[in-house]
Amino acid sequence: MVSPTFSFTEHGMAEIRKIAAILAADVVGFSRLTNTDEDGTLARLRALRSEHLDPTVAAHHGREFKWTGDGFLAEFRSVSDAVCCALDIHAAMPDRNTGLPADRRIEFRIGIHLGEIIEEDDGDLMGDGVNIAARLESISAPNGICISAAAYDQVRNRLNHDVVDLGERDLKNIQRPVRAYLIGGKANHGSAAAERSIGSATGRSQAERPSLAVLPFKNLGGDHETDYFADGIVEDIITALSRTRWLFVIARNSSFIYKGRPVDARQVGHELGVRYLVEGSIRKAGQRVRISGQLIEAATGRHLWADRFDGDLADIFDLQDRITASVVVAIEPSVRLAEIERAQRKPTDNLDAYDLLLRALPPINAYTREGFVEAETLLRRAVALDPAYAEALAALAECLVRMTLNGWVANKSAATAEAADLAARAVTLDPANATILAIAAWAYSTVGVRFEQSLELADRALAIHPNSVHVRSFCGWVYNYFGESLKAIEQFEEARRLSPIDPKSYFPMLGLAVAHFFAGHFEETVAITGRILAEVPTHNVARRYRAAAFAHLGRLNEARAAIVDLLQAQPSSSLRNSRSSVFRDQRMSDLYISGLEKAGLPE
Repeated sequence: MVSPTFSFTEHGMAEIRKIAAILAADVVGFSRLTNTDEDGTLARLRALRSEHLDPTVAAHHGREFKWTGDGFLAEFRSVSDAVCCALDIHAAMPDRNTGLPADRRIEFRIGIHLGEIIEEDDGDLMGDGVNIAARLESISAPNGICISAAAYDQVRNRLNHDVVDLGERDLKNIQRPVRAYLIGGKANHGSAAAERSIGSATGRSQAERPSLAVLPFKNLGGDHETDYFADGIVEDIITALSRTRWLFVIARNSSFIYKGRPVDARQVGHELGVRYLVEGSIRKAGQRVRISGQLIEAATGRHLWADRFDGDLADIFDLQDRITASVVVAIEPSVRLAEIERAQRKPTDNLDAYDLLLRALPPINAYTREGFVEAETLLRRAVALDPAYAEALAALAECLVRMTLNGWVANKSAATAEAADLAARAVTLDPANATILAIAAWAYSTVGVRFEQSLELADRALAIHPNSVHVRSFCGWVYNYFGESLKAIEQFEEARRLSPIDPKSYFPMLGLAVAHFFAGHFEETVAITGRILAEVPTHNVARRYRAAAFAHLGRLNEARAAIVDLLQAQPSSSLRNSRSSVFRDQRMSDLYISGLEKAGLPE
């Protein structure tokens, strides 16, 4: 435990700096309650404090240090005590609100943070530790507990409650973004004692995500300047990987306790409760620097990825950004592949929703009708097991849209309507997940619903995770549908640069072909679709754009041959069906349909 430090203010008051768990609680809709019944609300709140809140805080070894009109702040000796207290506060409220109409019930939202605080000699607490807890409370759901990553790391392996990762959040008057998690968010009717919620089992949402720690990189030169650079690289990698919502990344405060210590992968994995570790080293020679990194499976010590990066320190910030992007782009697919292999080794009668999602990815990447049917079945099982699993909902939406585009569904309108609904549900459940936002944006624009929202979602996704290949690819398609061909080309080129070898490389490649088509670069469209069909011969969308591009180039024999090939692969293809393709600009639709018409696609 870190010992407190003492100092004095300019007025001679003693200050104690220490680490503590801070709980901030606030009554939901207090102004509305007092406007409706001020006297009754205040009387019930006073009774609630004396009969429930004060005893509950004390029972969990807490100390209230500030009361406002509609809430309070308390410190605890551990995060476990703070979380147990919060759960007990929520658990008792349904009984205390029995018989009251909805507009008169008292409910709380709670924030919890672990950090440094300043205690003055009058017992008051101040500092970022207090401020962050209060800001987290303000973004919590009613009956929910919003907890910072620093606090969550202390209890993550002992929570039996569902947890939603809210991602990096910009909090008012807090300098750096804070990663936040939401515990609960609905009244805990009939809940057991809170201590049973901080038990030995791992909550579902955590078990479903692979976990990873980025350890401090070794400074092989030993100088302090390189030490700062190494720590900066690791912090940037942690921040960037934290934007990958399917991956749980340990906060810096926990992983940096291993700085300067010999590391055994199995031991560190056990101590931090993670499946994967990233470690590395930095060697500097003059203005040149070499960074080596590796990804390790903690349980086995197996190396899943390793690479090195050389650069010049002349522009240190640019170098730091480039290395961070390169490491993140390499690690994400390596972890995903390892997770797929892990899921495929599990018995088929013991698969959870996350395993089913992982098993659906290879058949989607295979891009065959049979593969998509298999993936749809697996994803529907995942959603049935966990209807609130946002990533599975988004993946099923993607699957249905792709099947629709290739003519592999019996009822196109029903499939597109379901896809749009699934995408909307996924965004509602996980509005800070860049991949989900990007899939929803693509699905909306592809099936022709919520056009304006699709562009907004695409921009948000890119702002959250610009180093994601899949986010770049999905957003590039949105820009295609909006007629922003040059912007789309930029996204697809960047996606290919970030990951030149990718199981879904056909997706940005086709997007690039389509962007060139609408930019009038028909030769490029022909060349790219040729490469796609050589790799994925079942891709009927590529066939259609290839035929239209040949026609606009005046190469009618090749255009007609492409149509024959299309009709053999997809006999239902017709101009009527193709007219249902949705574009923001009618001129785009005219260009596409006229090309297919010249190529000889039947009405």
